Amino acid sequence: MASLSAATATAAAAATRLLPSASTSAARLSYRPSVSLGSLRSSPLLSRIFLPQSTARRLSTGRIGYSTASPPKCAASDPDQLKSAREDIKELLKTKFCHPILVRLGWHDAGTYNKNIEEWPQRGGANGSLRFEIELKHGANAGLVNALKLLQPIKDKYSNVTYADLFQLASATAIEEAGGPKIPMKYGRVDVSRPEQCPEEGRLPDAGPPSPASHLRDVFYRMSLNDKEIVALSGAHTLGRSRPDRSGWGKPETKYTKDGPGAPGGQSWTAQWLQFDNSYFKDIKERRDEDLLVLPTDAVLFEDPSFKEYSEKYAADQDAFFKDYAEAHAKLSNLGAKFDPAEGFSLDDSPAKGQPEKFVAAKYSTGKRELSDAMKQKIRAEYEGFGGSPDKPLQSNYFLNIMIVVAVLALLSSLIVN
Repeated sequence: MASLSAATATAAAAATRLLPSASTSAARLSYRPSVSLGSLRSSPLLSRIFLPQSTARRLSTGRIGYSTASPPKCAASDPDQLKSAREDIKELLKTKFCHPILVRLGWHDAGTYNKNIEEWPQRGGANGSLRFEIELKHGANAGLVNALKLLQPIKDKYSNVTYADLFQLASATAIEEAGGPKIPMKYGRVDVSRPEQCPEEGRLPDAGPPSPASHLRDVFYRMSLNDKEIVALSGAHTLGRSRPDRSGWGKPETKYTKDGPGAPGGQSWTAQWLQFDNSYFKDIKERRDEDLLVLPTDAVLFEDPSFKEYSEKYAADQDAFFKDYAEAHAKLSNLGAKFDPAEGFSLDDSPAKGQPEKFVAAKYSTGKRELSDAMKQKIRAEYEGFGGSPDKPLQSNYFLNIMIVVAVLALLSSLIVN
């Protein structure tokens, strides 16, 4: 009996690793067979030993009405559609070279946040309000209607993605595709529904205020951002150009912009204005090239003592810039947003679909005692009896996992007894 108990314990440890783990939350454990119900009967042990004939008949006719054990759907955006939209955005960036304007779109939707207002959506922030004409006509948003036109076909294709999520997804993807850091984004932002919910004009920063340092702090402190985050976010000007017909700043064209890519013209902050790196800080510090733009709000980053500390650091250390930028961008993208679910969700929480781990019998042993080849084959046969195979792992669910563990335990126990 002692050897039987030890062997059974060994089998239990092995069997529990046979399939991907299932959720243990009782509130979410419900089941509708994800494989053919008739396949349960093809397991000789389960059908002969454990299931009464009446239960087996009910399984074979599919009369057990459990609900599917799947993650709860988000009321704001569908995660799978967001992932597909991200791939479409990547293709858009390859053909339209629209990285800068997509970054700006996300920023300007989120940048209206006012920490002193608690109510949503009056507090502003990342809520998709920038899709409405009344807000697109704000002076600071000149030209952003072009970004909306680029993204609208993607929004039409993926109707279960909110504008608020789409704007922030496009902004973060543009940074990453331009060579920037991975942004730790979360999604599930709820959209405002009416243009009357748009914020009033005047919440976004100006390029040439009388007191640049005070102005930057007034605007960004209102968003609950600090000096380090102000400087880090300013580094995104390594991408893009300023066009005088839109902002009133910059040259009509330079040697860096006259031939595009994309629509030619404008004045860029850096020579490689579609590459995300720390050259913005280096170029502002050196000021050796008249074809590169330096706005008053750029120059002050090396004039104000607090701003200068971070600007010098980022000019010398790109890794430090990337780290601080990624954190600041993620924080900005969440400002003022209302999430559903309340904690939001990440697109990188779970492995991509279609990439389950293959079944390898040799992996399923415990301690120093290796299962025999014959035993591995029997376990594998039992596994395949439920519809699994090396190239088609079974979907994880609680009920089926329990049945397989029981079946394998019975198999091993019967072999030991015999």
